[in-house]
Amino acid sequence: MLDWNEIDTVFLDMDGTLLDLHYDNYFWLHHLPKRYAEMKSMTEEQARDYLGEFFHSLKGTLNWYCFDYWADLLNIDLLSLKHEVKDKIAFRPHAQTFLQLLAEAHYRVILVTNSHRAGVEIKMQCTNLGDYIDEIHTSHDFGVPKEDPVFWQKLNQALPFDPEKTVFFDDNEDVLYSAKQAGLVHLINIEQPDSQGAIRQESPFPLLKSFLDILPNS
Repeated sequence: MLDWNEIDTVFLDMDGTLLDLHYDNYFWLHHLPKRYAEMKSMTEEQARDYLGEFFHSLKGTLNWYCFDYWADLLNIDLLSLKHEVKDKIAFRPHAQTFLQLLAEAHYRVILVTNSHRAGVEIKMQCTNLGDYIDEIHTSHDFGVPKEDPVFWQKLNQALPFDPEKTVFFDDNEDVLYSAKQAGLVHLINIEQPDSQGAIRQESPFPLLKSFLDILPNS
C-alpha cells in the first residue's frame, strides 16, 4: 500500500481518521436534535427535519465545519453542547501505536483538518493527540475547506511540502479527490471511520482497514 522510504511528511485528518467519527456523528445526528428540540419546544423529529435541511445544503462548505456559524444560525451555545458528550471522543483502534512509530521514525507529522479550532481544542483536551503532532492546520486558517483545491495551495505556502513525498490519510473521498487535483500522490482512505457505522466495501483510493497494516518500517 505504501513504501515508507518514499515518504518524509505525513498529513493526517483528525475526525474519522485518527479519532472515531462516532462522537461527531452522534452529536450531529442524535444529541443536537434532542437538545435543540428541548430548547426550542419542538419534537425531536421536527428538530431533526429542520436541522437536516441545513446539513444537506451546507455539506462540503466551510460553514458546515464552523462552530461560530452554527451557533449564530441556531442561536445556541454549540461549544457547551459539544462538551456534553465529550466522553465519546476516542482514538480509532491502533491510531496511537501508529502515531508513536511515526514519531520514533522522525517523520514530519501534520494534522490537516476541516475542524473548527474550538473543535480541535476539545479533542486535544480529551486525548493526548497533540503529543504526536508537529503542526496543526485547519481549513478555517485558510478560509476554504479541504474539498477545495485552493486549500492545498494555501497549505503549501504556509507549510512547504513535496507532494510526491507526502502521504495523506483521510476518510472523505471528496477531500482526497481535491488533494489529488493538487498533486498529492499517496492518498489513503479509511475503511470504517465510525466504529459503529458502515464498513466501506470499495473506494477509488486504497482503503485502510487497520493502522497495523501500514506501520512505518513494518
